[in-house]
Amino acid sequence: MNLLEQPRFLLRITRTNDIIRRYFVVNGFDGALTMLGLIIGFLVSGATDLSVIINVCLGAAIALGVSGVSSAYVSEVAERKRALGKLEDAMITDLRDSAHGEAARGVPLLIALVNGFAPLAISLLILTPLIAANTGFALPVSPLYVAVAIALLLIFMLGVFLGSIAGVSWLRSGIQTLLVAILTAALIYLFAGY
Repeated sequence: MNLLEQPRFLLRITRTNDIIRRYFVVNGFDGALTMLGLIIGFLVSGATDLSVIINVCLGAAIALGVSGVSSAYVSEVAERKRALGKLEDAMITDLRDSAHGEAARGVPLLIALVNGFAPLAISLLILTPLIAANTGFALPVSPLYVAVAIALLLIFMLGVFLGSIAGVSWLRSGIQTLLVAILTAALIYLFAGY
C-alpha cells in the first residue's frame, strides 16, 4: 500500500471519513468566524496599525490550530481505543498488530491534523490581504475590507460544501452560512461600537 492509500484504508475500516469532513467544516467555520469577528472588531475600534492586527489575528489562528489538533487527538484516541476494545471483545482476540490496531493509532492523528489545519489555513487565507498590504502591496481598498470579503466568501463556500454533502440546494446552504456570518458581524458592530 502506498503512502496515500494507507490513510484512506484506515479511514475506511474505521468509517471515519464523515468525521474528518465534519471536523474540517466545523473548525474551518470557527476559524473564518473568529477572523471575521477580530477584523470587524478592529474596524469598529478604528485600529490602523496592520502589524498589530496581523499579530493578534495570527495569534488567534495559531491558537485555533493548536486547540484543534490537541482536542481532537485526545478525544479521538479515547474513541478509537474504545472501539478497538469493543471489537477485540467481540472477536475474543488481541488486535493491536492488525489493521484495526494500526487504525486505532493512526486515525486519531489524521483527524487531529485536519481539525487543526482547517481553522489555521482558512484564517491565513483571510489574513492574506493584511499581510500583503503590510509588506507594501497596494490594494484599491482597505485590506480589512478585503479580508472581510474573503471571510464571507469562504463561509459561503463552506455552506456550499455542506449543501453538496447533504444533497440539498448548495445556494440555500451557502446563503444560510453567510447569514450566520452577517448576523455575527452585525452583533459585533452593535456591541463593540460602544
